[in-house]
Amino acid sequence: MVRAQLGQSMSKKPRLCIIWHSRTGAVRTLVSAMMQAASEYNVETLVIPAASAVATDILLADALIFACPENLALMTGTMKEFFDLNYYPLLGKVNGKSYACVIAAGSDGTGAMRQIERIATGLRLRKIAETVLVITQAQTPEAILTNKVLTEAQLGPAIELARTLAAGLELGIF
Repeated sequence: MVRAQLGQSMSKKPRLCIIWHSRTGAVRTLVSAMMQAASEYNVETLVIPAASAVATDILLADALIFACPENLALMTGTMKEFFDLNYYPLLGKVNGKSYACVIAAGSDGTGAMRQIERIATGLRLRKIAETVLVITQAQTPEAILTNKVLTEAQLGPAIELARTLAAGLELGIF
């Protein structure tokens, strides 16, 4: 999935920005499902890979979803690099902006979740939903490295999260 932007419109639609990274397809699938769910609402959805996201993308968004896999009990290096490069340009400029997280993990996901939450707290972002943890049960090197196929049950909470943010943006709640 490449950077996708649903155009610049004359009427200002609220913007939902999904910053994401995927290694083995689980997060890519989740982001695709979230993008589809958000398209049901009158919002502009920006879907930006973490490797190419910049502070301006965050500044122009009305709400954010950060989505990445957990890797060795932490967020992936690519997502961490996004935060490393953009933390100080955003500091003091995004206070109160709404955000949520989606983490794909083999067995836990809470390490990556805590890491993102600490960064978001430092930025003074406002967490508006519990983090969606998608557990793939990948425990062997082969299972961990293989491309993931997610079930509807695994996709459901991320879809509902995207709908919640998009509906809240459409209603002016966020």
